[in-house]
Amino acid sequence: MATITTHAAVARAPHQGWELTDLQLDDPKEHEVRIKFAASGLCHSDDHITAGDAPVRFPVVGGHEGAGIVESIGPNVNRVKVGDRVVCSYIPACGACRPCSTGHQNMCVKGLNAGTGMFLDGTYRFHKDGEDFGGFCSLGTFSQYAVVSEWAVVPLADDIPFEIASLVGCGVPTGWGSAVYAAGVKPGETAVIFGAGGVGSNAVQGARYAGAKNVVVIDPVDFKREKAMEFGATHTFADAKEAHDFVNATTWGQLADHAILTPGVVTEEMVMQAVMMTGKGGKVTITGVGALKEKAVHVPAGLLIGYQRQIRGALFGDCNPLYDIPKLLGLYRSGDLKLDELVTRTYALDDVNEAYKDLAAGKNIRGVIVHDI
Repeated sequence: MATITTHAAVARAPHQGWELTDLQLDDPKEHEVRIKFAASGLCHSDDHITAGDAPVRFPVVGGHEGAGIVESIGPNVNRVKVGDRVVCSYIPACGACRPCSTGHQNMCVKGLNAGTGMFLDGTYRFHKDGEDFGGFCSLGTFSQYAVVSEWAVVPLADDIPFEIASLVGCGVPTGWGSAVYAAGVKPGETAVIFGAGGVGSNAVQGARYAGAKNVVVIDPVDFKREKAMEFGATHTFADAKEAHDFVNATTWGQLADHAILTPGVVTEEMVMQAVMMTGKGGKVTITGVGALKEKAVHVPAGLLIGYQRQIRGALFGDCNPLYDIPKLLGLYRSGDLKLDELVTRTYALDDVNEAYKDLAAGKNIRGVIVHDI
């Protein structure tokens, strides 16, 4: 089989950072496409890999937010053709399985190998010295090229910059949908968002677009609180106690309708704070990822029963990639969704470790790798 060489950032084990190396990449097989990436978002989920908080198979090519051009296709590919501009969805959408056919593309069964990067035929496309490398979420966008399932690509209009498009493969719909779909924020309600990074900023936008009267943000970083106001927050606080006191006062003791958790790391303390900040019939929506070995959801049953509170998880913000990615780009095009403002800084692929140091330091809402193309 013919192969090409691609430069990539890989993780070989937790706590070792990203290693820059050259890999061999196979040709695409049936229902697969090879993409030349133009941009890749630097999501916190990839940082969970190097932190040891993601259940992945090593070695792995990082990156799951990507946009670029279809360079070649395998047999029986119908969704796109060579030369098409595309954005990758980190959850594929085949359109035919039970979740897809019932309106839940975010749970498509074709995404079962997200943690290994193995293809459905049991093989891999990235290799080096006889060793197989998976692509995170079966993508691997921290690479100049990658082979992905055709179900994981969505056609991209010519007027959308690649740097912006890459973010709509994960962070934007995950945050926006967490507020609009998963939480179900309604006009006049009070929503509290824990964490205002790349995902949380879009939860803020979603809550405001849905008509929330109060969009309250909790984040310890001054810069992120300032940016949250640009994205539609009505009030911001550095800690949960201050936010709780404000919510209690402004709602005359009724408390919040929603608490949406989009921090870098979800903790047990944070979940309890969120529960106590919601009132009768309130809902806590958990979107962020916790430490792998921490059981973050420990709540006395009476706290849920007495106020009929709900706690639920949200995957991809309950969004349907084939419908919601074009929809969100349409809102961006009309000026109803701020996406340019999400990109704090761009990086070269070789600077990926510096980029994640900036993320850990709270310097970025979202960093983006820009590949040579």
